Amino acid sequence: MDITNCILEIYPDWNGVVWSNSYEGIKPDAAETRPTPTLAELEAVWPKVEAEQIIIRKRQVYKAESDPIYAEWQALLTAGHPDAETRHQEWLDKRAEIKARVG
Repeated sequence: MDITNCILEIYPDWNGVVWSNSYEGIKPDAAETRPTPTLAELEAVWPKVEAEQIIIRKRQVYKAESDPIYAEWQALLTAGHPDAETRHQEWLDKRAEIKARVG
């Protein structure tokens, strides 16, 4: 569980630090007047935070690994190149591999 991002899900403008990604490591700034969320509250928002992190990671990996293949496929397709369909399949395979690997 990513404790900092869970806290920020509850209090988007929270001020403090989290040492070693541990509940005991939560250290609010002196100006933070709200109570520290309980471990149960953090665990309750973790599924949403985790899903958002997976989407972000997936976008990053698609951009780095599959988008270049897509661009090559589009260029080959536009030029009427005979390898266009092969590149298209490579792109589809790469997207499936990323989905399986990243989530």
